[in-house]
Amino acid sequence: MPLICFASPKGGVGKTTLAANVARELARAGREVVALDLDPQNALRLPFGVRLDDPAGFTALLRARPDWQRCLRGTPCGVGLLAHGACDLTAAMALAAAVSAEPELLTAPLRGLLSRPGLYVVADTMPGPSPLLAAALPLADLVVTVLLGDAGSVSLIPAVESGASYGAAAQERPGQPPPVRARFVYVLNQYDPRTRLGPPIADAVARHVGKRLLGRVYRDENVAEALAAQKLVADYAPGSKAAQDMAQVAAAVAMWLQPGQEAAAGGVAA
Repeated sequence: MPLICFASPKGGVGKTTLAANVARELARAGREVVALDLDPQNALRLPFGVRLDDPAGFTALLRARPDWQRCLRGTPCGVGLLAHGACDLTAAMALAAAVSAEPELLTAPLRGLLSRPGLYVVADTMPGPSPLLAAALPLADLVVTVLLGDAGSVSLIPAVESGASYGAAAQERPGQPPPVRARFVYVLNQYDPRTRLGPPIADAVARHVGKRLLGRVYRDENVAEALAAQKLVADYAPGSKAAQDMAQVAAAVAMWLQPGQEAAAGGVAA
């Protein structure tokens, strides 16, 4: 079943918040969803209401080959959560080295997850290249790159397209099989049409990636407030523009996972 990886060339773009809210929207549409945190910041749990002092998780334990089913926890919105778990810098570096040397530490439980019929796995990855992202990419169906609606976004697209941002070739090379089967798509986050540069930047991103731009998520104070309250945006402010935009992105993600539906999924929210 599909693996959707949320990634970004740099941090601070709202990738984790978007991954959590898209997982919630997919579950609300009737799909069975597991949210998997592959970022040692351990932040994916927060919008789902997990206590700040709760150290439990899954990814941080990969070297011990944990049973993902025992680590899976329920959330009020119906999304199953595999949190990263508490992890200091030394442990994070050791985990990265272990997965780099033995990718099966991650790919084996991932294959177990993906063998469940009808299950959608939404994975939040750390910014830039990482051993965990490199291990997950060959199993991914969709890689959603989250970009900010600022002047630096357009300059990052070539590195994403070449695979340099994630440490892997993202596109097929002539005469060679593609290194990953995933399709690479984009979301422009924190878009503000009221600024002078907002609309032209969004237009430039759309020209570069075409129908692979799944949508634009409006810059909305409700997003930060929802995160502070440890809630998902659609639960905290269901009528907000950001909640509507995230629902549209989730619908586009679902469409892209249907064979031959890329053209229908390419619309961008105004």
